[in-house]
Amino acid sequence: MKASEFFALPPSLARFAPFFPAEVAPWEWLKNIGAALEAAQFGATEVRIPPGVHVEGRVWLHPSVQLPAYATIIGPVYIGANTQIRPGAFIRGNVITGEKCVLGNASEFKNCLLLDGVQAPHFNYVGDSILGNGAHLGAGVICSNLRLDQGEVIVRLADRAVPTGLRKFGAVLGDKAEVGCNAVLNPGTLLGPRALVTPCTSFSGCLPANTIAYSRPTLKTVPRRD
Repeated sequence: MKASEFFALPPSLARFAPFFPAEVAPWEWLKNIGAALEAAQFGATEVRIPPGVHVEGRVWLHPSVQLPAYATIIGPVYIGANTQIRPGAFIRGNVITGEKCVLGNASEFKNCLLLDGVQAPHFNYVGDSILGNGAHLGAGVICSNLRLDQGEVIVRLADRAVPTGLRKFGAVLGDKAEVGCNAVLNPGTLLGPRALVTPCTSFSGCLPANTIAYSRPTLKTVPRRD
């Protein structure tokens, strides 16, 4: 399994290419986010920081980044062109985004790589995860990154289980993958390009490209007696 089966690093992030080779397993990219940020040479941020936005550490924002009235950004962080950061966003280290992303209101991002056009617009948690070009998270989607027993995260493929060597690993979403509102992606989840997880679904494992995962709970109705 290779990262190239899920996404390609866009030109906007070409400076980081040595740290994200196409031929390795996609979760190997997670191990290199911090090193990529440490090695990168950034100029001074030219964005005017509103009084309610707290910025700490090494943070680079493209001049076209849209900042809200209040948010917290703790470096190291690299935010690409024409990206929107919405009110209450908490960006807390080792975060790289490409161009035209949305980091939504009351959403948290930690040790993650967002390629071009990623949308995580409302109440999302994106921890130790990689979101491919054009991937979209509905409101309330959680990329859970820690097992209940806090053990090593195992990727479960159709024919085998693969140890990752990672204690924290959320999800890998291929290009244009979609996740519906209030879904939970359990640790080590892989979604292929254009895969779709329907709302309120708890999903684990590997969902192939162009495939839909859904659950249909039984819904009963009874007449009111008042």
